[in-house]
Amino acid sequence: MGPLLLTCGEPAGIGPELAVRAWETLGARRPFAWLGDPSHLPAGTPVAEISSPAEALYVASRALPVLRHDFPAPALPGQPSPENARAVIEVIARAVNLVQGGEAIALCTAPIHKKALKDGANFAYPGHTEYLAALAGVDRVVMMLACDALRVVPTTIHIPLSDVPQALTDELLSETIVTTERALRRDFGIEAPRLVVAGLNPHAGEGGAMGSEEIDMISPVIQRLRREGLDVSGPHSADTMFHAEARERYDAAIAMYHDQALIPIKTIDFAHGVNVTLGLPFVRTSPDHGTAFDIAGTGRADPRSTVAALELAARMAANRTA
Repeated sequence: MGPLLLTCGEPAGIGPELAVRAWETLGARRPFAWLGDPSHLPAGTPVAEISSPAEALYVASRALPVLRHDFPAPALPGQPSPENARAVIEVIARAVNLVQGGEAIALCTAPIHKKALKDGANFAYPGHTEYLAALAGVDRVVMMLACDALRVVPTTIHIPLSDVPQALTDELLSETIVTTERALRRDFGIEAPRLVVAGLNPHAGEGGAMGSEEIDMISPVIQRLRREGLDVSGPHSADTMFHAEARERYDAAIAMYHDQALIPIKTIDFAHGVNVTLGLPFVRTSPDHGTAFDIAGTGRADPRSTVAALELAARMAANRTA
């Protein structure tokens, strides 16, 4: 299997030290190339500068394979520099080019700081995912959070809770469910995916007594997709969907909004959660946490989510190839 690619993310955050800790954990067992400025890595890191991701396969046993991308300013832990914003964006674009060109099997991205990119380079996208979609020429992608015990997809993501009912449309919910079902087949190797859909309101609306979205839109979408052959059920009361016995009955859960999806997965497995972007022409994962400026440079960063993201990216790439 070919190499993975890991971007540097925000260099003032925990990304550089996570790259080193991930390499120490995975080594040659799961080779990856780190794309960034080697001067931003922790002092004493054994580095092997390479000219292509493929070279990572031969040096990962002895050093962190690094695809050099020079930045204009040093990395000061916890203090993002506006001067480095443009280079952070360039690294993401370069990584997409490498993966789409077949030089790496999958992309794993370290956390970025959206405000730093906006302040320093007028970054025009709400986040990483939207920028990746634009680079890939994809109109709409889906965010999945995954760990060994749960896969969950929020239909709406980073919007105020008061805006969710208006944002939930037949088209959005349909595309979210269909994209998830296809990804479970292609990227997770599940031949007959089982999906469950949460309601928006408490008790899934309780027959209209606590809201009508389930009756007016969510249930009709589910029934139509069932007629089209998808194994999808709901709307279910969200408070009964995520205990251990319930999780045995499905392969992925579709939630209506951000916290409805993220609270259960972060409760079940906070350290190993992985952010996966579905609907891209390449595999992309990311650790499910931010830049953690408060602990950057202290050596306290937990690499488990980054390791899980790299491992999952490799499995997804293998399934997609198969």
